[in-house]
Amino acid sequence: MKMAELVRSRLFAIAAATVLALVVIGAAAWLVLTPATRSMAGGEALVGGPFTLVDQHGAEVTEQDFAGRYMLIYFGYTYCPDFCPMSLSNMAQALDLLPPAQAEQVAPILITVDPERDTVEQLAEYAPLFHPRLVALTGSVEQVRQAAKAYRVYFSKADNGDPDAYLMDHSTFIYLMGPDGRYVRHFSHSAAPEEIAAGIEAAIAEA
Repeated sequence: MKMAELVRSRLFAIAAATVLALVVIGAAAWLVLTPATRSMAGGEALVGGPFTLVDQHGAEVTEQDFAGRYMLIYFGYTYCPDFCPMSLSNMAQALDLLPPAQAEQVAPILITVDPERDTVEQLAEYAPLFHPRLVALTGSVEQVRQAAKAYRVYFSKADNGDPDAYLMDHSTFIYLMGPDGRYVRHFSHSAAPEEIAAGIEAAIAEA
């Protein structure tokens, strides 16, 4: 069975749990960039930090590998039925809307919140479905947890009694990080490609 067919069959089987997931995600997302997550010295958002993960080619990757480039980061997972495919598609389309010279300055990144199922092999098949330059990262549960903590990302397995078909509740922001690794801004999961592209262009122009 092809990857796309496998993903669709798994997703439809668990879609009934989406409503509950939306409630949890909405509550968690509200907390991500509240005043409590901003530094006391000027309002800088406390989002971002070191991570050590593995990409879809099996190579170890850290935040330093993207130094000098913007990172457009989304935390999601390959079995996600709704938010993740939409967000990744919008990210990919936004890059294609940018002038080539600007697009090359941006690294689109997916960090899985489901490392138990999102193996290197799984990500290698999934990432090209969205963009040829999409970097898909996984790792141990602890490595993923540390990365999510740095980005103030909530995630939790929704236990429905099936160890193989389950949803992951997770916050759904798309983060734009600067060439120095610092937070620039974020977009909602439903942000249109044009909005994301305009936000990236504005950030590059202001740099």
